[in-house]
Amino acid sequence: MAESSVVDSVGSFDLKTLREREFPELDRGGDIYLNSASTGPIPTRTVQALDEWMQRRQRPQTIRVEDEFAVSRLARERCAALIGADVEEIALSGNTSGGVNLAARTLPLGAGDVIVASEGEFPANVYPWMAVARARGAELRLIPRAGAWPDEEALLAALDDPAVRVLAVSWVSFSTGYRVELARLGAACRERGVYLAVDAIQGVGAAELDVHACQVDFLACGGQKWLLSPWGTGFTYVRRELVEQLEPPAAGWLSVKGAETFSRLMDYDLTWYDDARRFEVGTLPCEILAAMGASLSLPLEIGMPEVARRVAMLAGRIVAWAESNPSVRLLTPSDPARRAGIVAFVPPDVEGVAGRLADAKVSFSLRLGGVRLAPHYFNTVAEVDAALRAIEG
Repeated sequence: MAESSVVDSVGSFDLKTLREREFPELDRGGDIYLNSASTGPIPTRTVQALDEWMQRRQRPQTIRVEDEFAVSRLARERCAALIGADVEEIALSGNTSGGVNLAARTLPLGAGDVIVASEGEFPANVYPWMAVARARGAELRLIPRAGAWPDEEALLAALDDPAVRVLAVSWVSFSTGYRVELARLGAACRERGVYLAVDAIQGVGAAELDVHACQVDFLACGGQKWLLSPWGTGFTYVRRELVEQLEPPAAGWLSVKGAETFSRLMDYDLTWYDDARRFEVGTLPCEILAAMGASLSLPLEIGMPEVARRVAMLAGRIVAWAESNPSVRLLTPSDPARRAGIVAFVPPDVEGVAGRLADAKVSFSLRLGGVRLAPHYFNTVAEVDAALRAIEG
């Protein structure tokens, strides 16, 4: 694989310029960061936005209430733009778990109802459903995998049970990088009157998504991985038609109409917002949301089609290497449509490979007996190739 066959450019940005401006720390110390599926690096613009707001917080007299609401509004707008949603369908949250719990606690589940999910899900997309099933007398039905991947045919077949009310899936698997065919699942759910709830943290920011086209009802996404946002950031998408049907599980002073009009604070009118803000509880951290908004501006400037193309190219390079090595068992689908940025594989000597990667200063993860690499759009072909050479020893 000759690096000269691949152009290291990202949209209108030369990759070298982009890295110098937004990711200067990546070129210090000879490290190679291929672990965005765990924690994404923070761009310079994000650090600057956070610093600016922290400095303003030292002089709070410089902060107007309108400034705080503007930060939240911009963050919602950028979250919506990334997934093809309307801003009215976005509620800000602190992590993926918050969004999954919101879905579990607001959807109308009762005794005898069934929630379908796949075995092998990340716990954040299992425990909330287990808890609500226990509390309401419902059943969480985990469908066995087909090998290492979710068995989509079995998931679809499970939807034919009239007791099924929710299908809970991860768009992209944290352990194998397998990407479900979300549009197909969404169509099947809508046809049967089943709610589709999606944990999307391992896909949003690495691949393109249109939640309307895929007929998603709920989507939860933390910002600290592929969105390169600070810890404690995230958002939840709630389909517009559902927003006014669902009662918020918790009430807050910012969840109701007129909350931004401080002269009406003591009217005590529990009339929820007509949009997804009804699901936001309490004062939001402006400095963190400003940083999140800065992070999200970067893929939107580059263009998600270009980001997704580049991530697919880098991931495809690892896939091609794994497929060319008979001793390596690839856990990630080779079909680009069935993966995003994660590539997982099992070499014959996992411990030896882990040691060589560490010696080469490559950041990676071990998941469920395999090696997981997660290149993002800021990575270079040279970095990916150097990691593969280290694996080979």
